[in-house]
Amino acid sequence: MNHSHDAHDLAHDVGLQHDLQVMARRLFDRRRMLGLMASGGAVALLSACGGGGDSSDSTGTGTGTGTGTGTGTDTGTGTGTGTGTTTTTCMVDPTETEGPYPADGSNGSRGSLVNVLSQSGVVRSDLRSSFGGMSGTAAGLPLTLRITLVNVSTNCSPLEGYAIYLWHCTREGEYSLYSTDLLNQNFLRGVQATDSNGECTFVTIFPGCYDGRWPHMHFEVFRSLNTAGSYTNKLLTSQMAMPKDVASAVYAGVSGYSASVSNLSRVSVTSDNVFGDNTSEQIAWQTPTFTGDTTNGHTATISIGIAV
Repeated sequence: MNHSHDAHDLAHDVGLQHDLQVMARRLFDRRRMLGLMASGGAVALLSACGGGGDSSDSTGTGTGTGTGTGTGTDTGTGTGTGTGTTTTTCMVDPTETEGPYPADGSNGSRGSLVNVLSQSGVVRSDLRSSFGGMSGTAAGLPLTLRITLVNVSTNCSPLEGYAIYLWHCTREGEYSLYSTDLLNQNFLRGVQATDSNGECTFVTIFPGCYDGRWPHMHFEVFRSLNTAGSYTNKLLTSQMAMPKDVASAVYAGVSGYSASVSNLSRVSVTSDNVFGDNTSEQIAWQTPTFTGDTTNGHTATISIGIAV
């Protein structure tokens, strides 16, 4: 299958040493877990940042005021607990490219401008089916994604009433409204507003891995639903990285993802053209925490930080 790529889609490697990544990630995970436990926020713990995508487990422990004990792996999942008094810690999400398939009014498909944000029905939680006169449902492993939007400028306080536009590829690695066989589908796209806790929930599928890209999801943040009708009003464009261990299990164990197995084997976080120039702390912040399995589906949580 062929995919067009924009000018940003040139793979490069920042060449961070693995040991330094593990140490930085270990320290960051402790501080972040403790802080977000204090505020009740969702936590994105760890991610794969090894030079070639292959990495070994790392373990960190600690006790006392403002410290905690925990274990983690740099495959994208981890657990941790802690006690003590701490200051809530969060991070502004780095800006990432929207890529070639945003459907937010910034580009076109087959010579026509595409703006799914202006269509009736785009504000929805379940993204698996097409809407607004289009029909069809995207197959794949169910994924419930819970997002918490926080204000980094005010000690990670939740942001109510903001809008998040989420979109991603199918299990085959294609994008609705752009791929040749999906021009009449607009599934795996939708907008939700955050509640009083800064939270919103999307029901979707685990995305596939297409050639040259680490498995990911795209999102844009807007000040409100009223301003979410055009990309010109967006406050942030970024991407979420899927954890390697979760992706590997889904691709190997769930029907329809077979092409993703070989695609994932040829890419790493550091060689990826989007995530490759980020620090390990940024990647950790951009990676959701997953629970679940390849039989019943997954639930994932992540915090998105902006400064307002």
